[in-house]
Amino acid sequence: MKKQDKIFVIGHKNPDTDSICSAIAYCDIKNRTFQNRRYIPKRAGQINEETEFVLNRFGIQPPGYLSNIGTQVKDMDIRMSPEADKSMSLKNAWDLMQENSIVSLPIRDKEGGLEGLITIGDIAKTYMDTTDSYLLSRARTQYLRIAETINGKVVEGNGHGYFTEGKVMVGTADPDKIKEYVGENDMVILGNREEDHLKAIELNVSCIIVGMDIQVTEKVLKLAHERDIVVISSPYDTFTISRLINQSIPVRYIMKTDNLVTFHTEDFTDDIQDVMIKHRHRAFPVIDKKGKCVGTISRRNFLDMHRKKVVLVDHNEKDQAVDNIEKADILEIIDHHKLGTLQTMQPINFRNQPVGCTGTIMYQIYGEQKLEIPPKIAGLLCAAIISDTLMFRSPTCTLQDKMAAGALALIADISIEEFAKEMFKAGSNLKDKAPEEIFYQDYKKFIAEGDIMFGVGQISSMDEEELKEIKKKLEPFMVSECGRHGVTRVYFMLTSIMNRSTELLFYGEGSREMAESAFGMEAEDGTLYLEGVVSRKKQLIPALMEAAQMLNEYA
Repeated sequence: MKKQDKIFVIGHKNPDTDSICSAIAYCDIKNRTFQNRRYIPKRAGQINEETEFVLNRFGIQPPGYLSNIGTQVKDMDIRMSPEADKSMSLKNAWDLMQENSIVSLPIRDKEGGLEGLITIGDIAKTYMDTTDSYLLSRARTQYLRIAETINGKVVEGNGHGYFTEGKVMVGTADPDKIKEYVGENDMVILGNREEDHLKAIELNVSCIIVGMDIQVTEKVLKLAHERDIVVISSPYDTFTISRLINQSIPVRYIMKTDNLVTFHTEDFTDDIQDVMIKHRHRAFPVIDKKGKCVGTISRRNFLDMHRKKVVLVDHNEKDQAVDNIEKADILEIIDHHKLGTLQTMQPINFRNQPVGCTGTIMYQIYGEQKLEIPPKIAGLLCAAIISDTLMFRSPTCTLQDKMAAGALALIADISIEEFAKEMFKAGSNLKDKAPEEIFYQDYKKFIAEGDIMFGVGQISSMDEEELKEIKKKLEPFMVSECGRHGVTRVYFMLTSIMNRSTELLFYGEGSREMAESAFGMEAEDGTLYLEGVVSRKKQLIPALMEAAQMLNEYA
């Protein structure tokens, strides 16, 4: 079965009810329409109390948190490595690397964790270093591995044992001469003469290797057995055995274990590029979230990275989008705001309608696709429309919004007025919240004429006293917030749902002039009281943008 493409559907930072519910609904639409793609709702920030109430009310799990849409190591073509453990011989490792056309081999433990790394260069270096006669004993080489490497078999003794003392010698001289250079515990490679075999046993060597498939006599085998001496038979000649035997040492003896440069599947590629350039290894092991080594990557993998695919809902401003949005492939945008600053690499489906809520557009898409709306999803979309239109009090509200909300309420079996009161009450419960939490609950950044970056937050409440308490908390916080992230002017809307009005707080050089020019009135005590203004999108932002342009022209 072909693996499904994974596509994330996500709203803006500091998500509101509309951005969360529309993401969930659009995934439902798409997953019921396309079989070869899997659409997954995500959120780019923390869910506020209002949205949490809505999700709980209809029994829907909140989307997973996604703070950065940039490419990660898991989006690269990770080279899957064959199974290899530290007890295998260098020859086995070499053969494995040749079969799989790899230059670096991660060595794993039984649980899949990374224990070390061996490269073609490491093996070649060991193979070229032929002067160390004690290499096999230093490496504690198993007799079975020695027999395997020289294509032989253990004909006597404990093959599972290890060669731990002595040197490796070739016995080519006569028996009387052998004793001058062969010592106790050595390993000796011999020919077909029985007297050589007996002499080696007399010298109490650890292991005798006999080439050319020569049959060892019963007498030799019996004496070897009595002294616990291992006898190995090989079909190769003495020269070939001597050339191959160093390849029998275990990988653990030469593999790198310290200061290994590894990456994790969740690492962002932007963060690892410099490390790769600095170390310039041919390949780097990759560790997954469970701590298992899943393979390797190289610098070449940057050429075939798979950018994350994403659908954006309820926004089209770069500053409001999830971090690193420019590194993702934007497939679609569904929104109801003014055109923003996002750019795409290719033409996309961009649906932008002058309605009060993205949820209304989702309702229309269900109808266009002739899909039945599940009651839970209907409840979410109805809540989104109520929230974004302030229960139809906002000037952004259209007849389409009202009709959609009415139809969705019937499907979800809810009373709009009763549900709205519960939802707004849950969302405006801000008494125990810190100023920072309140400020960022619904906060967006904008760029006006003259590259002026300003931020606007909004809280809507049905409780006038609560708005007064929020004002006391926010005024000192706005002072510290101004100047962060390039924002030079900060505004905050304290919106009364019942009175259909907003008290606008502001701070920062030029913020007062821009607000006064926008609404043609003078501020008192650092605020403007705006009768009938409840919509940031349709009433506040256009007025501030126009004022900024006018002030810039006359500057």
